[in-house]
Amino acid sequence: MSTEGMATASLSAKVVEVFGRLAIDKRRLLMSQLQKRGVPAYVAEWVLESVVPGVGPLTLEESEKVQDWARRVIPGATEQNVIKHKIAQGETVRVLTPVQAEVDLSRVKKPAHFAKLGLLGIDDAAISNKLLNQYPDLLRQGVWGVTEVGRLSDGPAVLSFKPMQATVNLELFKESRRAFSLAEWRSLLLTTMGYVPEHFSQAEQTLLLCRLLPLVQKNLHLMELAPKGTGKSYIYENISPKVRLVSGGNISPAVLFVNNATGHWGLLARLAVVVLDEVQTLRFEKPEEIVGGLKGYLANGKLTRGGLHESASDCGLVLLANISLDEQQRPLREVIVEELPRFLRETAFLDRLRGIIPGWKLPKLSGRLLIGPQTEAAVGLKSDFFGDVLLGLRDDFSADQYCARTVRLRGEKPFRRNEESVRALASGLMKIQFPHGEVDQSEFEEYCLRPALELRQLVWDQLYVLDGEYRQYERYLESEPL
Repeated sequence: MSTEGMATASLSAKVVEVFGRLAIDKRRLLMSQLQKRGVPAYVAEWVLESVVPGVGPLTLEESEKVQDWARRVIPGATEQNVIKHKIAQGETVRVLTPVQAEVDLSRVKKPAHFAKLGLLGIDDAAISNKLLNQYPDLLRQGVWGVTEVGRLSDGPAVLSFKPMQATVNLELFKESRRAFSLAEWRSLLLTTMGYVPEHFSQAEQTLLLCRLLPLVQKNLHLMELAPKGTGKSYIYENISPKVRLVSGGNISPAVLFVNNATGHWGLLARLAVVVLDEVQTLRFEKPEEIVGGLKGYLANGKLTRGGLHESASDCGLVLLANISLDEQQRPLREVIVEELPRFLRETAFLDRLRGIIPGWKLPKLSGRLLIGPQTEAAVGLKSDFFGDVLLGLRDDFSADQYCARTVRLRGEKPFRRNEESVRALASGLMKIQFPHGEVDQSEFEEYCLRPALELRQLVWDQLYVLDGEYRQYERYLESEPL
């Protein structure tokens, strides 16, 4: 085993010792082939722990056991009608599927509440009040779980439901940080995200960790610009059911904000993070209404549409877009947002983003950069636990208070949103890397404050070039000495 491999193996042993059953060998996920069945990582790892608990890479026997379970319980796209036929014939089927409950008070002849079963293509299944009271998240963003579906007199029904649940212990997560050096902790986080940490530079590691910022900070809105192949969307698809990736198709005000006809709230009201992938290819219905609504929401966290409904939300918005690079792998244009749709280039909109992640500074993902069967050791945290503790850090305000006390931008009159954004970004990086709250001044400056300044500077560069109104403020963002 190489020196790097020995160090990784030593760290993996420490992760297992500290976190116990909350740790998992990430090689098991890839070898299980579960994600090829449309199952996100946070569900697949729960399946592995339920069906073949253990350590190390999957054995051939374990792989066959998992695949046999998947064939019986995870429906494929071509099996929807087969399963519906079984239900119609009076059979009870057992499937792993996301379940989303809805309530429509206008229904008269049927119960007001019903369930949508994503992998079965069933949009109107009966579901009991008992299950809804027992698992209220069914009514929020929906929950993955093993579901028994049968037939009542007037159609399909959810007969029982076993949710996928993580063991969330935020204090354990914080206290466990003390057992690791900063380098070890960053490696653990990146391994959990599916990367091989030692193949990334320190700066690249920090940029990868910045993708977690909208999870740990309420109302933190980001954009990432990069060429294809840098894995911008992977972490958002695989970390939590409270994070939704929207890729392709039409985006309407009803989907994002609220459906005025039904009163049903949209994605920004129901989720923790909404990610719009490849925004150049998305088709926005009523773009002026969407941009106007987003500008208001990004500014004050209020959702409204036409004044008919209003609600507050702490959902973060992430925009992912591909851009063109020159031979030196730098953006072709000074205005790096120039390739985006016109309505997303408005300075009043860009100003409300906290930062831009320069994805062009990350290498295109290859086999050696991602955990695979050839990786020597790769123990990380289970994705469902990891996603839930990151979201739990949103309500830990000690880092926010620290940044409010210590972070000041230089200049006679620093732009208010710049200072607010740098504090929010630095606080988020502190929560991710120092969740126990212990950080010295030099570490905070190098790993939290400096990256925060860089992410916000990219937003400020666009504003400074596009609109003379912003040129009354300092051109470059620098912080006062801590």
